[in-house]
Amino acid sequence: MAGSRRPRRSTGRDHQPLKIVAVAAVLTGLVLVSLRLLPGSPMESTAASKWGDTSTTRSTDSAADRRSRPTPAPSPTPSLTPLPFTDRDIDLDIKGWYAWSLLDRRTGKIIGSDNMAETSTTASLIKSWIVADYLRRAAEGGQTPSDAKLADATRIIRDSDNTRAEQFYNGVGRSASIKRLISICKLTDSSVAADGGWSRTNLSPRDAARLGNCIADGRAAGPQWTKWLLNEMKLVRGSGDFGIRKAFPAAEQKKIAIKNGWIDRTREQEMHINCLAIGGTWTMGVMVRYPIGMGYDYGMKNCQKITEALLGPST
Repeated sequence: MAGSRRPRRSTGRDHQPLKIVAVAAVLTGLVLVSLRLLPGSPMESTAASKWGDTSTTRSTDSAADRRSRPTPAPSPTPSLTPLPFTDRDIDLDIKGWYAWSLLDRRTGKIIGSDNMAETSTTASLIKSWIVADYLRRAAEGGQTPSDAKLADATRIIRDSDNTRAEQFYNGVGRSASIKRLISICKLTDSSVAADGGWSRTNLSPRDAARLGNCIADGRAAGPQWTKWLLNEMKLVRGSGDFGIRKAFPAAEQKKIAIKNGWIDRTREQEMHINCLAIGGTWTMGVMVRYPIGMGYDYGMKNCQKITEALLGPST
């Protein structure tokens, strides 16, 4: 129609300012976010707090604030399972002399009677060391004992064979072997016998417990033969199976390694009875001396009696 005005088609130029404003707003937002996340920015702590990072807040705390905070309690140290023994004085009706010592293998702590450092002759108890010394030295020399030698060692430990013990003792250098015992096992009270023989080696109950620990931890027989020796000592039989482990229930006795000594000393007119035992977490030495006319059985039973007096009520 003449004179009528047709609608104008949009060219987009009318929205240009709006686009510029929108772009500017986006850029401004990006800058602000960057500032909040930039280390050292005044806005950093706010951003960090928003994202759960409190490290910046901690770094700005004052020394006084830090001192005012409670110190976290240290985690408690797990306590060791008590040994089956009680540390107490015992006064038993036993004729003659007796002494005892107990070593905690986990801590190295030693307890015992007031006279635990006094010595007595070992008799067959020392055979445990003679066999250990032989086995360790063989391994150190790159040698493997023959089946016959191992059978002899078994007889020495399980049956306390004196003839074979003497042969082994000669083979390890006699008194030189006892000197190695004192050095390797860090004994403090013991000494070589005046006549150089194994039976009259002087050992204290305290050093007997140390010898037991020395066998248990591998120093005596060495890593290759320690398990073998401990097993043989658990299989002691016959007349040598008495003393410390007899104070335990039957099921426990099988787990305890022992080596005992017993002899009548005509020169001194005394019986010398000695007991060594190795448990899972402990070693123990008990020694008794008394008039020779009272026989072996008296001392053998008293090794057990002394142990029973020291066992806790739960055993």
